[in-house]
Amino acid sequence: MLQNFLFLMKRIKGRQILAGAVCAICILLTQTSLAENRYVGSEACRDCHEEAYENFTKFAKKAHSFEAIKKMRDHLTAEEVKTCYGCHTTGYGEPGGFRDENSTPDMANAGCEVCHGPGGNHIESEDADDIIGIGRLSKDRCEKCHSRERVEAFNFKPLLHGGAH
Repeated sequence: MLQNFLFLMKRIKGRQILAGAVCAICILLTQTSLAENRYVGSEACRDCHEEAYENFTKFAKKAHSFEAIKKMRDHLTAEEVKTCYGCHTTGYGEPGGFRDENSTPDMANAGCEVCHGPGGNHIESEDADDIIGIGRLSKDRCEKCHSRERVEAFNFKPLLHGGAH
């Protein structure tokens, strides 16, 4: 990365120095943790948080939430199925998140990052401040999917602390 920066700087002459420096800084920013935080999938959490990961995948219904889409998709249009992705997958429409079942199967459930936020920066830094930890979780994050309207529409009883870890 630094070599790319130095190479660019050597090629820049005269009045183009400022423009070149700005371009080089932009390249550096997109290749570092200062770039957009990305979803990385629950499996990336496993090495450091093995017990929580095992409990989550074994006991949390959301860890298998894509199964509900599979059961219902024959009765829905393709557009209706896409409306399910926001709650039944991880990071739908976001960098590193779920795109479709074939290209991002590891994101085809509501994983750790649905509650804790994208883990890319946390994986790189191992800094607890780079993830929404236990003491910083809020009910607002749950209500994105577990709203009164959805609870009534789908007739389910959400668990306030249903992460199973």
